[in-house]
Amino acid sequence: MFYRRKSYLIKKDFVETFNTHFNKTNLPNQIKYGSRLVSRWMKENDNDTVEIFAIWEYKSYEDYREIESKIQSDKVHLKRIKDWYEQNGGREYIRSEYILEMKNDFLESTVETD
Repeated sequence: MFYRRKSYLIKKDFVETFNTHFNKTNLPNQIKYGSRLVSRWMKENDNDTVEIFAIWEYKSYEDYREIESKIQSDKVHLKRIKDWYEQNGGREYIRSEYILEMKNDFLESTVETD
């Protein structure tokens, strides 16, 4: 198995908008193409920011790449993303005002299996 952690550091006042977007737009599209969400969490910080992160599971790195390629080729999904950004002030505005950090990390298991 192959695991990916997608994480964001966002301003607290954008959490509801961000989580709604994830649940209505991103999650269904990821599942449609074969991603498996292990879980998604958030942790409030003392400085009016919230860390939100998800762990995704794939059969392999190649499977992850294939799924991402399909997602990036889905014109209907890309339009929904573009429309969401525009409804909330534009991509650059959201990334400068609300999303303070984004990371996409690949994880390795430390558990030995037979």
